[in-house]
Amino acid sequence: MGTVNHPEELYTFDADAPTVPAGLHLVAGLTGFADAGSAVAQVTASILEDLDTELLAEFDPDALLDWRARRPVITFEHDHITAVDPPRLALHLVRDEIGQPFLFLSGYEPDFQWNRFVRAVTELAAELQVADTTWLQAIPMPVPHTRPISLTVSGTRADLIEQMSVWKPETQAPANVLHLVEHRLAETGKQVTGLVLLVPHYLSDTEYPDAAVAALSGIAAATGLIFPTDPLRESGREFLTRVDEQVAGNGELQRLVSVLEERHDTYMEGNPVGSPLTGVDGEVPTADAIAAELERFLADRRTQGDATD
Repeated sequence: MGTVNHPEELYTFDADAPTVPAGLHLVAGLTGFADAGSAVAQVTASILEDLDTELLAEFDPDALLDWRARRPVITFEHDHITAVDPPRLALHLVRDEIGQPFLFLSGYEPDFQWNRFVRAVTELAAELQVADTTWLQAIPMPVPHTRPISLTVSGTRADLIEQMSVWKPETQAPANVLHLVEHRLAETGKQVTGLVLLVPHYLSDTEYPDAAVAALSGIAAATGLIFPTDPLRESGREFLTRVDEQVAGNGELQRLVSVLEERHDTYMEGNPVGSPLTGVDGEVPTADAIAAELERFLADRRTQGDATD
């Protein structure tokens, strides 16, 4: 008889873990396959650094992580190692800006044992008697930075899908592990919402603050939680001001962004456009075409950021 791999063996509750009241929202965001604009990474940093958090449980990286693909970061000082910062996948109890508690699952997307991980998460949700689950992802799309970031909403909340979901495709795409969690929860009659941000493809490799603001706003709409966003909004204004300056000084960039704006606005007006991915004339400005023009801007921004450290 083979060894039984129990899902609960994937994680360990912290010795000082607090008691978790029933009926909390579970919010989840994992980094790995796609995180356009570093939206999930920024949301994770904002929640864990700006809010009151307590560790509940941590998942075993030796069971879930490909260490050679995602090596831990070390701090080396002259002749010795002073710190090791391995990737973490953990569940925290968090209080939002007005003290409302919720659960937050964050960290790396597992490389291995997806089915077992999905069972672990869904069983944890049942054990902790969560009210609902909301998860987050951000993907690159050919949309302009001059328009609000849109969402594709999935799951069991018909009201949120009706109110918030801009793009409703019929397609096949590579899955995030949280897609599998959503599917399992929906199959068992649990309330679950997936929020996928559609981030301008030419900014997908940057740390785009507006993507994080849109993500937190989407989570707030789904859960009623309140998040501090003022620092992100200020950073977003500065970021977009510099992008707009770069666009204004380059005719080719202006043309490409104009095409994206026209296609976006036509789609949003409800005209018969099959998808926001393709224009009426089939022309799709590539990410490379715009990103190449923005390369100097991004390099200048990184240089200035280093100079202020």
